[in-house]
Amino acid sequence: MLFNNNEQKSPARRFLLILGAVGFVCVTALGLMVIFWDAMLPNISKGQRITFGLILLAYAVLRFSRLLKKKPDEV
Repeated sequence: MLFNNNEQKSPARRFLLILGAVGFVCVTALGLMVIFWDAMLPNISKGQRITFGLILLAYAVLRFSRLLKKKPDEV
């Protein structure tokens, strides 16, 4: 099971979880800004902006999935 409410996370692990979630939100926002905000990268064509934004969004999803992945040595 992904979430187990019976165990307490250490303060360091909780901090890293929050930091990872903030990083996910920031990278996702940056990716969406690159795609939809034309004035952000004015010298790049629309196709290149969309490609770069999608790469950022894929990176955010990858980081978020690794954040939630439970390590085998953790109980």
